[in-house]
Amino acid sequence: MTGTEEPQGTEPGANPFDELPLGGSAGAEQVLAEVETTKAESGSQLERAENAIELKEVEGLSQSGIVFRRFTRHQGAMISLAVLLLIVILSFSSVGIDALGLHIHGWWKYDYISANPIVNDTHPTLTLWPFSLGAHPFGQDEVGTDIFAEVMRGIQQSIMIIFVIGIVSTVIGAVIGAVAGYFGGVVDALLMRVTDLFIIVPALVLAAIVGHYAVGAGSFVLALLLGLLSWTSLARLVRGEVLALRSREFVEAAKVAGAGDFRIMFKHILPNTAGVIIVSMTLTMAAAILLEAALSYLGLGVQAPDVSLGSLMNLYDSAFQTRPWLFWWTGAFIIVIALTINFIGDGLRDAFDPRQRRMLNAKARKAASAVREKPAGARA
Repeated sequence: MTGTEEPQGTEPGANPFDELPLGGSAGAEQVLAEVETTKAESGSQLERAENAIELKEVEGLSQSGIVFRRFTRHQGAMISLAVLLLIVILSFSSVGIDALGLHIHGWWKYDYISANPIVNDTHPTLTLWPFSLGAHPFGQDEVGTDIFAEVMRGIQQSIMIIFVIGIVSTVIGAVIGAVAGYFGGVVDALLMRVTDLFIIVPALVLAAIVGHYAVGAGSFVLALLLGLLSWTSLARLVRGEVLALRSREFVEAAKVAGAGDFRIMFKHILPNTAGVIIVSMTLTMAAAILLEAALSYLGLGVQAPDVSLGSLMNLYDSAFQTRPWLFWWTGAFIIVIALTINFIGDGLRDAFDPRQRRMLNAKARKAASAVREKPAGARA
């Protein structure tokens, strides 16, 4: 090739920079522009093909059906949901249920209160190979209390607390956010200033004050009071969604039809914020188990003779150096429960958010790969 000859084209797969003309930067810029244009056209057509395949998959499904389909495609969320359900089933079936006057015995022979004869010098009797639970798989404390029974009871209490906190905070946050966003003006300013007052004070400080006055009132009352402090972030999110929705056509149509303000808010607007509300609820629950553990570790949470995961850590904090297995299981379950709820929240967020790219099934991925492998000229 001489300096005056034009490139005759490039071989498939060759680097276009190896064939740049020697006549200056103008020719190079032209070749680069052609390469970028080809890439953009290929990517755009591939994206359109994948979107068409995805729309074909959900054709004929309702909105709830689409959300359910997308959620079940999220592998992390489904695995986390299965793990969380297994933990809940294990905790309630093993030591039974003892709440609200209901006493149901489980399949585990020890309870979380009674002292028992010391076995294996209080060390865990669980062995993985050959697998065996032994008499006390999680070990015992210095008086012989079975740690497995205590941890299972602690999981029950912690699960109850985080669900109560999640439900109470969701109801309060959704209502305050909807009222503030819909009415605006003085109502909005007043409710948001109250929200700011709760936000500027650290949550742990407020929770410690509540826990101090709730000592002895029971774990349900503690959870209820903590739920009254955990609604602020959801209120702001719902307010923003309502501000964007209140001027939409369906809201105006409801007003023309004679619907009242509260009917419009709770019948027409709030259902359209379900994605934000559900995702925020799961994230609040994930934070709630850590909050409850922190309070119980400080001695302001669940009180003896009942136990929670946090109170167990507080109970055995002096034995960390000599009997670390008293912390292994409690800490592991706190981490696992918090992680599973967070992953479930991620799956719900991806399912409700229309801007997220979806996971295609095997057949759809094969069709998308066929589109990707076609020559650029065939896709054009």
